[in-house]
Amino acid sequence: MGWICNGIWGRLGCSDMLHDRLEVLGTYMIKMKHRHEVSILQQISNILSIITIVICFALKVPQIFTILRVKSTKGINLIALLMELTSYTIMMSYNYRSGYAILSYLEYPIILIQEIILIYIVLYYKDLLNMTSLVSAVLYVTMLVSFLSGVTPLGLLAFLVPLCTPIGASSKVVQLVEILKTKNSESVSVWTWFISAFTNFTRVFTICVESMDLTLLLNFSVNTVLSSSVMIAAYLYKHPKQE
Repeated sequence: MGWICNGIWGRLGCSDMLHDRLEVLGTYMIKMKHRHEVSILQQISNILSIITIVICFALKVPQIFTILRVKSTKGINLIALLMELTSYTIMMSYNYRSGYAILSYLEYPIILIQEIILIYIVLYYKDLLNMTSLVSAVLYVTMLVSFLSGVTPLGLLAFLVPLCTPIGASSKVVQLVEILKTKNSESVSVWTWFISAFTNFTRVFTICVESMDLTLLLNFSVNTVLSSSVMIAAYLYKHPKQE
């Protein structure tokens, strides 16, 4: 009788052990599957980051050439450009000082260079290259150096980053209103705003995968919608009716 009981308990013990091992194996396989899925998402994120960076090399180029071709800045709002410059500067500095992966924000320095060139051209055609613009440029460079070098506390940059969403959004709203008011987007590049909408959208995905930084996520989501709106308006008023 004892032999039978021992046999039964032995089988039950083996069954429990087998069940535990299968459970561990199942958990391991689920974890491996999750890691594989994360790895694929990370690869897609890296590819989109590279595409975004490459495209950003030409973000403002169509706009610059459009102005040089038509020799006019009608439909372009200078305040909107300066607001964009402020937003890009803060975002680049915040990402750099936070130690985020360079691929996640490399487009900012690329865009900044183009933005500065664009602002110079707009100032030239609006006949605003004077001592005031020179002093403003010196103040901007001083601010940028203080942001990147660590003179400005990271806490202050973290405080300023949420403001980039309304600043960036306002710059696009101002530009949109300018187009709707003048009903003329002859000097506004549709391609520039298409690239802006696309790159902002790709950043929504990469941030979801990389950091899930809600501040950055909100910023890029809002800018995707507004860039698309400016693009549509620029397309519709590209050939204004002659009165």
